[in-house]
Amino acid sequence: MTSLHSPLKPNAVIGIVGGGQLGRMSAVAAARLGFRTHILTPEANGPAAQVSHAVTCGKYDDPTALDAFARAVDVVTFEFENISADALDRLAKHCPVHPSGHILRISQDRLAEKTFFASAGIPLAPWHPVTDVKTLHEAAEKVGLPLILKTTRNGYDGKGQRRVHHIHDLEEAFNALAPHPLVAEGMVDFACEISVMVARGADGTVRCFDPALNRHWNGILDLTLAPAPIDPDIATQAIKLATTIAEKLELVGILGVEMFVDCTGNLLVNEMAPRPHNSGHWTMNACPQDQFDMHIRAVAGLPLPHAVRHSDAIMKNLVGPEDMALLPQIMATQGFIPHLYGKAEARVGRKMGHVNILFPYGALPGNLGIQDALGPLATKTAAVEDEESAS
Repeated sequence: MTSLHSPLKPNAVIGIVGGGQLGRMSAVAAARLGFRTHILTPEANGPAAQVSHAVTCGKYDDPTALDAFARAVDVVTFEFENISADALDRLAKHCPVHPSGHILRISQDRLAEKTFFASAGIPLAPWHPVTDVKTLHEAAEKVGLPLILKTTRNGYDGKGQRRVHHIHDLEEAFNALAPHPLVAEGMVDFACEISVMVARGADGTVRCFDPALNRHWNGILDLTLAPAPIDPDIATQAIKLATTIAEKLELVGILGVEMFVDCTGNLLVNEMAPRPHNSGHWTMNACPQDQFDMHIRAVAGLPLPHAVRHSDAIMKNLVGPEDMALLPQIMATQGFIPHLYGKAEARVGRKMGHVNILFPYGALPGNLGIQDALGPLATKTAAVEDEESAS
């Protein structure tokens, strides 16, 4: 087994559990650094498999597939959370796994995640566990109405949650969400959502990219603006919180930390994702080393350079058939840097790619300038959802 602190040699094989776009972009970053990648996925021709050296096609909980995969790689990472932490533990018997199954267990369960944050002194919105009707009403009393009920697992892009504005709607929302337990979160009177991508190496080195501001449409990330147009003191505090989380977890790899800035300027951490993150895609063109490069370096035991930004940036997601219908205009628009994920079918709500737009350092435009820069992609983003809260 490769030592935790021994850097991988060129042509070593990095195993990636998951075959989606984050695995694809991680595999490309690995190739730039001289490594090969091997994907474990049930999808034979998914986004990551298209650009990787090898593929094990199998289910994420199949012992035979897991053992064959582990024997073929030098280190393992993963590109999304909806996999089995037990599977990562099985892989760890054969080779290092970064981030660890322990971190995955925390991040994929909202109650475990909030308990961890609270123990680490991380500021959170009001919350309460909900196991039955009794604790449901206790939660309403503790966090107040309106509130958001969320499933503890498998929620993403606005799925697995219900907003409750009136006491008589509580039990209907409780019965509509499954499985139980749930978590109740208080609605936050927030000014904006930001995120910080933080990388930590096996030697304990921590690097943070500048905080970025996120805007959503129909529960899906629409735009990310980098750097976030927030007070410098808030940005510094956000970086400190992300660093604390990475260190408390003993992370090896990259972590996305989503936070709310409330209307009084306080920061409240919402959730974390121990992998590359959609809100970090702006780094692919605005930084010498992007989030995928940092992740692969950490996983491979390489030194982590400073996470510097040479340009300001807008990241615009391309979602579903509506955005993909604009592909000819996107490809023809000066200044657009498209990244497509190789997905065959543009389904409603499916992330098909993204576009990065760069500006000189310190010259990120205001809202009117953003709309102008987005050109053919500006129509939808003119009506960004303002009512997003603890989502």
